[in-house]
Amino acid sequence: MANDLRVLVVGLGNMGMAHARAYGTLGGYSLAGLCARSIKSRRDLPESWRDVPRFADFATALAEVRPDVVSINTYPDTHAAFALRAIEAGAHVFVEKPLAETAADAERVVDAATARGRKLVVGYILRVHPSWIRFVEIARTLGKPLVMRMNLNQQSVGPAWTWHRALMQSLPPIVDCGVHYVDVMCQMTKSRPVRVHGIGAHLSSDVKTYNYGHLHVEFEDGSVGWYEAGWGPMMSEVAFFVKDVVGPKGAVSIVMPEQGKEVKAGAAETTSADIDTHTKTSVIRLHHAALNPDNSLARPDEVFRMDDEPGHDELCAREQVFLLRAIREDIDLGDHMRDAVQSLRIVLAADESVRTRCIVEL
Repeated sequence: MANDLRVLVVGLGNMGMAHARAYGTLGGYSLAGLCARSIKSRRDLPESWRDVPRFADFATALAEVRPDVVSINTYPDTHAAFALRAIEAGAHVFVEKPLAETAADAERVVDAATARGRKLVVGYILRVHPSWIRFVEIARTLGKPLVMRMNLNQQSVGPAWTWHRALMQSLPPIVDCGVHYVDVMCQMTKSRPVRVHGIGAHLSSDVKTYNYGHLHVEFEDGSVGWYEAGWGPMMSEVAFFVKDVVGPKGAVSIVMPEQGKEVKAGAAETTSADIDTHTKTSVIRLHHAALNPDNSLARPDEVFRMDDEPGHDELCAREQVFLLRAIREDIDLGDHMRDAVQSLRIVLAADESVRTRCIVEL
């Protein structure tokens, strides 16, 4: 259609392919260019994209396509530079998380988008997930302070380990993956983070950074949270997924179907490396702390089933629907951008704490 926004997709890994499929099927967008360093050797691109121009170099693609939107799905070390060039070229930007490798670079991107009047959406996929939206809403009813406990350890083998090793050339897991869950904590508390402590362990000689990390963050309202992330073939499949929030009035937890299932001797399943593990909820369990006079629980736990929750590709499409609305309706994304910088600042402080062995005051 003549009024469709022409999109240049940069990076065609798992996330880039998912977003490109969304642009190719959603109304309001048209795929105008595909860019990846390995584009000439790719044999897995859909036949329906055969006429979409292909590029191995971002600068060339940007100059020749002159897109309305640039979708950046490359490794984190290029996010800020590519976003700045796209904004300078007059394009709106979708960029996968994290926005940058440093808070200063993230602020530069936000400042550039604001100054040029361009929309900038960062790929916080949990923000468009109906089950995670509900999880946050319920957590806000538990009173203050909150205790937030989250992790996502992944026993990555095969292609997943190749992908994770490449990601760890730029950032450790508690930064790259942690921004999602720290962002969730910030949504739950709506309070200013004040202090961060991190620890880490280097469990593989195949990567230059530590591949296991654990961060603690304290908030001004007294809330506290921890996040744990580990990547690699050595990681355990036990307790790899914890999403649990406790407040004075009770607790809310995400419960996965894999937790508690029968374990067979010699099983070789690697559930934690599945990309859908990042987003699936299955069941939300709400516990009420109210007591009867005899100290027995006054109310039973409530269980909310999430059987019809969207899959990974549909969630990626929802992110692009949000971007389209922001552009068409001129939605103010100031809070979205500030939140992206804040969550990045927290996980980078945790990384600093790991390296200096000191608590970091924000």
